[in-house]
Amino acid sequence: MTVVIGFEGSANKIGVGIVRDGEVLANPRRTYITPPGQGFLPSETSKHHRGVILTVLREALQQAALKPADIDCVAYTKGPGMGAPLVTVAIVARTVAQLWRKPLLGVNHCIGHIEMGRLITHANNPTVLYVSGGNTQVIAYSEKRYRIFGETIDIAVGNCLDRFARVIKISNDPSPGYNIEQMAKKGSQYVELPYTVKGMDVSFSGILSYIEETLFAMLVEITERAMAHCSSQEVLIVGGVGCNLRLQEMMRIMCMERGAKVFATDERFCVDNGAMIAQAGWEMFRAGQLTDLADSWITQRYRTDEVEVTWRD
Repeated sequence: MTVVIGFEGSANKIGVGIVRDGEVLANPRRTYITPPGQGFLPSETSKHHRGVILTVLREALQQAALKPADIDCVAYTKGPGMGAPLVTVAIVARTVAQLWRKPLLGVNHCIGHIEMGRLITHANNPTVLYVSGGNTQVIAYSEKRYRIFGETIDIAVGNCLDRFARVIKISNDPSPGYNIEQMAKKGSQYVELPYTVKGMDVSFSGILSYIEETLFAMLVEITERAMAHCSSQEVLIVGGVGCNLRLQEMMRIMCMERGAKVFATDERFCVDNGAMIAQAGWEMFRAGQLTDLADSWITQRYRTDEVEVTWRD
């Protein structure tokens, strides 16, 4: 059996997860929450992560009932993400790998989301809608790469929702997007907004003053277009915004009309977490990939399609 521990801290979540052969043994997490109307700055987020990461690491080992000798590989988020938090997590992962004398693996954050989604939902070969605070992409696997079929050309959908929440002073606890969703459930009037789909890409910056239903409709449209291109009958929604039940409902309606299936996870796995990095690391480690200590840097811009997916047929 192969056991991988994963460190995630690319934004305001810090998590340590442990996976053993497709089973999530532990997945504790902490969130850096700022006052209403404020975003999270890289330096302050990094300070938060430094203050709690060892506690979260201990919790993960306790939950899994494992000791360092039981770990086969240490995985960490290489990118994309915020520079200072990424560096904090990379330093801890490198230190742990050396202290425990374990191999190290740098993992692409998005691929962590995808592999965790595939594990939890058992989706076979889905078209993936990846929606989070920093990323918005429609992705499909082909010939050893996760190919990006469409993406935002300005701000990510999660960033758009977060900035809207800051403007109208919505609480950041537990997250701005969740609180927007709860308020939207009470609404009864649809407000027509700018709808900007450009081929397979989307633009959100022009509708920051309005919000949610139109954003999700645009995402469903470009996902359906990618499904048609790939002859796909599955959709997997990953990333923090993927927890939104209204987005899942709209995607489910589209899939029903196509005779397709939609897969999504709950907040344990769609929100940034350590187990997703452990799971992607597990796949990579089993395929023979490792990261030399000299190459264990981070990068804020690490595109999904840069990674050779050696663990899939």
